[in-house]
Amino acid sequence: MKFVATDVAGAFIVEPEMREDERGAFARTFCAETFAAQGLASVYPQCNVSTNARRGTLRGLHFQIASKAEAKLVRASCGRVFDVALDLRPDSPSYLKWAAVELDSARHNAFYIPAGCAHGFLTLEDHCELFYQISETYAPDLARGVRWDDPAFAIAWPFSPEIIGARDAQYPDFSNEVVL
Repeated sequence: MKFVATDVAGAFIVEPEMREDERGAFARTFCAETFAAQGLASVYPQCNVSTNARRGTLRGLHFQIASKAEAKLVRASCGRVFDVALDLRPDSPSYLKWAAVELDSARHNAFYIPAGCAHGFLTLEDHCELFYQISETYAPDLARGVRWDDPAFAIAWPFSPEIIGARDAQYPDFSNEVVL
C-alpha cells in the first residue's frame, strides 16, 4: 500500500499496489501492522456501507466528538465520489483546512480520515456505494455535523448537490463551540 499525504494533517489517500496476472488482479487494501506503523488507527470495531442511487447526492459533513471521535477508512465499492475530510482539531496545524480525493471503485483507492475531522462526500455518478471502516462505534449523543457549503471552510465541491438530507442542509454556520 502507498500512503499519500494530503493538506489535512494525518489524512492520507491509500492506494493499493495491484498485482496482475492472467487471472486478474490482487491487492492488499488493509493491514493492521502497516497502518499502525504509519501511526494510523488499526482497529475498526464498526463497518458501514452507504448506498446512493443518484449522481449529485451529498452526505455530510459528519463527525463524533470527545471519547468517541472516529478515524475512518473510506472506499468506493461501486462508482465514484468526491470525498472530503475537514480538519476540526483546534490544535492541528491544518485546522479548518480540507482535503479531497476522488474515490473510484475501479482504482480501489481509499481515504484515511483521522479522528477530529468531519467527513462528507458528493456522488459523481449514479449507483455509488461507499464502505467505511470506523475506529469507534456510533454514539448518537456525540454525533455532530457542519454545513457542506459553510463559507468558513470554502470547500471547492465539483458542483452543487441535487440531493441532500434535511439534517445536512440545516447545520448552522460554523462555530468553535460545535466541536468542543
